[in-house]
Amino acid sequence: MTSPGRRPNHDRNRRPAPRKQGPRKPPAQDPARRAAFDALRAVSERDAYVNLVLPDLLRERRITGRDAALATELTYGTARAQGLLDEIIGACIDRPLSNVDKAVLDALRLGAYQLLRTRIPPHAAVASTVDLVREEAGSHVGGFANAVLRGVSEKDEAAWLEELSPDREKDPIGYLAMNTAHPRWVARSFAEALGDKGPELEAALAADDARPAVHLLAKPGEISADELAAITGGDVAPYSPYGVHLPTGTGDLAESEAIRERLAVVQDEGSQLVAVAATDAPVDGEDSRWLDLCAGPGGKAVLLGSLAATSGATVDAVEVTPHRAKLVQRATDGLPVTVHTDDGREPDLQGGYDRVLLDAPCSGLGSLRRRPESRWRRQPSDVPGLTKLQSELLASAFRLVRPGGIVAYVVCTPHLAETEGVFGDGVRRAGAEVLDAREFFPGVPLLGDGPYVQLWPHRHGTDAMFCALARAK
Repeated sequence: MTSPGRRPNHDRNRRPAPRKQGPRKPPAQDPARRAAFDALRAVSERDAYVNLVLPDLLRERRITGRDAALATELTYGTARAQGLLDEIIGACIDRPLSNVDKAVLDALRLGAYQLLRTRIPPHAAVASTVDLVREEAGSHVGGFANAVLRGVSEKDEAAWLEELSPDREKDPIGYLAMNTAHPRWVARSFAEALGDKGPELEAALAADDARPAVHLLAKPGEISADELAAITGGDVAPYSPYGVHLPTGTGDLAESEAIRERLAVVQDEGSQLVAVAATDAPVDGEDSRWLDLCAGPGGKAVLLGSLAATSGATVDAVEVTPHRAKLVQRATDGLPVTVHTDDGREPDLQGGYDRVLLDAPCSGLGSLRRRPESRWRRQPSDVPGLTKLQSELLASAFRLVRPGGIVAYVVCTPHLAETEGVFGDGVRRAGAEVLDAREFFPGVPLLGDGPYVQLWPHRHGTDAMFCALARAK
């Protein structure tokens, strides 16, 4: 006899049932859950990013206030916990998840998240999810969804984790990965960078699984951090001289006066710190030509351009993708920044730059808390191609900088192959002098033995940004 929601074993490899045509239940008036579901569908269907697609949906549908807050919590939370939710849903059905209609699976994830990680009453979580399934896939699938979610609701998250997690003593990384909703390979990358499989790894993964605060950059020369904090009701950042932290649950930032008037932009404090370090490390001689070699979408170019404007320098910003180059152009309008749509590996530029910032494309493991879908999208097989690209870009940076100039290598990941591996090899090939980057992060604690800087969410409240500095010879 099979339990509710389970199929007999002979159905295990069955293809998803074809959707039936005909009348469907009228759409439920539940704008928050509908927006969350549609955002999750965009992530699944076209590799969209939650932080880009959800704000557009909320604005288009004029969803505000409590409904907007609920949609945001459900979308980000479900995307962040997807792997864990899939394990639990998989335990409640007798077929591979690949044989479940993708739209139905997204709805089940949304429902399971509500059951396990919110205070929404179980009957409301189940009923609203079944309504979405019926609307999307037909009323005949509603019973299946209802049975699966009833199975999920039989245990709380702690009980499910106790049942499904690996043994902590035998497999500490696997245990922590499951308990913090991370792929095992990501947890292993964190462990290798930290040199720890115990309490600090647990703290790092837990911080990476938490909803991050919003950080703002007060544009130098336009507004001070103190003034921006007073306007927004935020707090001055602990480390960046230009940073402000906003309260959790801040609404649509597009409506913020400071952002509308281009006095501030959204930017993680870690990104601010590495850009400031790139401009603070001393060069030998003149300091007037700066280069941002991988500038899209323009966040660090804004800070570089603002600092350049106050010091009399100019910035060339290179971005290979035309639409991202346009974003850089828009973001830096009015600043001494010239945007070039070009490949940073072989840009059509005259060398001799005093400073080169290379914020290289990377696995993004350091910003998973802000892009929750990325933890399930990225794969270990992505890393070799990325390190090859990073190495080529770093070689280009050393060709473009003048002797005595500074190269700052930045990636938003703690993965050792992408951080110390790429930079160490690049410096050796270029014959450059490695600087102790810690000197240019004043007041920032727990930076380790150097000479590189690795920021962490659990230590610094920032994304896990890596920064290495070298002076060309």
